[in-house]
Amino acid sequence: MAHHKSALKRIRQDAKKRLHNRYYKKSTRTAIKNLRTMTDKAEAEKFLPRVISMIDKLAKHNQIHKNNAGNLKSSLMKKVASL
Repeated sequence: MAHHKSALKRIRQDAKKRLHNRYYKKSTRTAIKNLRTMTDKAEAEKFLPRVISMIDKLAKHNQIHKNNAGNLKSSLMKKVASL
């Protein structure tokens, strides 16, 4: 257990950040899953920019690696194009 006031504050901040990061990462994963299961091309093309934006934000905040983000976006764009 932490013995300093600053260490206790850091623990509180980390807990908040962890919840915040987990929420955005999980919602992005759900959006990716929903996009992959879509069968209507027009709907998928409309939804794709939102998903790409979510992925870019995760990469910007180092929650996922930038190369992983690029690979995800590439595979999703291929998927939508093939519908």
